[in-house]
Amino acid sequence: MKEPIVVAALYKFVGLPDYVELRQPLLDTLLANDIRGTLLLAEEGINGTVSGTRQGIDRLLAWLRNDPRLADVDHKESYCDEQPFYRTKVKLKKEIVTLGVPGVDPNRRVGTYVEPRDWNALIDDPEVLVIDTRNDYEVAIGSFEGAVDPKTRSFREFPDYIKAHFDPTRHKKVAMFCTGGIRCEKASSYMLGEGFEEVFHLKGGILKYLEQVPQGESRWRGDCFVFDNRVTVRHDLSEGEFELCHACRMPVSAEDRASAHFVAGVSCPHCWDQLPEKTRASARERQKQIELARERHQPHPIGRDPRRHDA
Repeated sequence: MKEPIVVAALYKFVGLPDYVELRQPLLDTLLANDIRGTLLLAEEGINGTVSGTRQGIDRLLAWLRNDPRLADVDHKESYCDEQPFYRTKVKLKKEIVTLGVPGVDPNRRVGTYVEPRDWNALIDDPEVLVIDTRNDYEVAIGSFEGAVDPKTRSFREFPDYIKAHFDPTRHKKVAMFCTGGIRCEKASSYMLGEGFEEVFHLKGGILKYLEQVPQGESRWRGDCFVFDNRVTVRHDLSEGEFELCHACRMPVSAEDRASAHFVAGVSCPHCWDQLPEKTRASARERQKQIELARERHQPHPIGRDPRRHDA
């Protein structure tokens, strides 16, 4: 039987003043163990999702944990049959998750972590404001019961949304969640800085909740968007039914793909009447190259997705 591919989402906010020097040895470790995906390094920490064999991922984690600063790096795992990534990258960034507000530092101040087993009780409390900190296209696929959808297109919009809609003098308790936990750490640090008194966030994010909480007890509804070629995962962390529209980068369901407006790689019901012809022509050419690459069993040239690793 073919060994399953391990998909590891990992991050940690920690001071890495030497992050530039860490890039090459980290990349060498990924390449030596045939690990694919992207890791981001910044002075504030590390973030990303990678995939490889069980042995390869274990060697990467051992390499990271050999650095005392990363000894307790947070990581979550799921499995798939095929490699969900095509390339191996280590990128240097100003932030490992981009909020764009100076002075927000989870290494200095952060909200209260809530274990997945305790999350249901927290969000069932009517006095708790529950906010989904992810972007609109992620929330549309699945979320927790009763959670507020900020309808943000990027995390940079989150601070303005909070200022416009919520008041720390009225909203005493706030609980937030995201895919893997990283956004919530930065969001909770921001909220505390804005004067919100009790700020909670789901430790390990949605993925850890789905891993640990039985489906019969779950408050989660729908699929969870993930930043790799699986697109979404179900409650049991198996690959979902959604695919990605390579023209607009929106997830599309089976119903969407049955629409007359869906043309693989070129358009979908979300973008068929919105993209300019120049973009559409580029999408057609890219789809042609994707199909040729599949026939040759080569990496697919799907192009850059600016939303990746902002989980």
